[in-house]
Amino acid sequence: MSFASEGNVVLMAPEAARADIKPRSTRCSTCSMQRVCMPADLSTDDYARLDALICSTRTVRRGETLYRCGDAFQSVYAVRSGSFKTVVMHRDGHEQVTGFQLAGDALGLDGISADRHGSDAIALEDSVVCIIPFDLLEVLCREVRAIQHHVHRLMSSEIVRESSLVMLLGTMTAEQRVAAFLLNLSTRMKARGYSPSQFVLRMTREEIGSYLGLKIETVSRMFSRLHKLGVVDARGKEVRIVDQAALESV
Repeated sequence: MSFASEGNVVLMAPEAARADIKPRSTRCSTCSMQRVCMPADLSTDDYARLDALICSTRTVRRGETLYRCGDAFQSVYAVRSGSFKTVVMHRDGHEQVTGFQLAGDALGLDGISADRHGSDAIALEDSVVCIIPFDLLEVLCREVRAIQHHVHRLMSSEIVRESSLVMLLGTMTAEQRVAAFLLNLSTRMKARGYSPSQFVLRMTREEIGSYLGLKIETVSRMFSRLHKLGVVDARGKEVRIVDQAALESV
């Protein structure tokens, strides 16, 4: 059975019935996010197999949920455009932001361990994701070493990200946390071919605070402080890093 036909079976139950799921018009081999999303050493044949595997996209409007905590795990997702936040709910109903995903990032890896997603993935803006049926991805990983290595790297990066977050929350001051957050965004923007010094924050100050373990008032105060010091020019959601070296030394 071909990857495409196997993929149709998976996607028809239950996702293919959704009106927001459509056949892909753009393939991995021609996607602008290819250099961020995929390993660099894939052959033409490897890309053809990926194109057959990833046969659908889903549009997720701002504020809508791609998946919820507890949902059965079937697929991982690659953010084609837009951005997301992942959140978990505490027992008291408090929402904790655990990450922000940009175009080229993977979503849904949290579902591998228990066959159920461990968080909610919510669109910060109108976004599009490529749907990757995980059982078919496993088959491809066994046959294409570069893909297998890439998936392992994605899983490893999740571990590193969580460890970095623990360190950030446990050892850094409020000002250092905000500086580290902006520097991380800068690096990720540069990797995607965008300006590393000027970008628009798709997340709110409250969401940034939730991620950094800070109150919204503290986040706003730190942005104002960095602005007054001439390190960043922050005007609402628009941020311009004025002095990269000073931001790194905070």
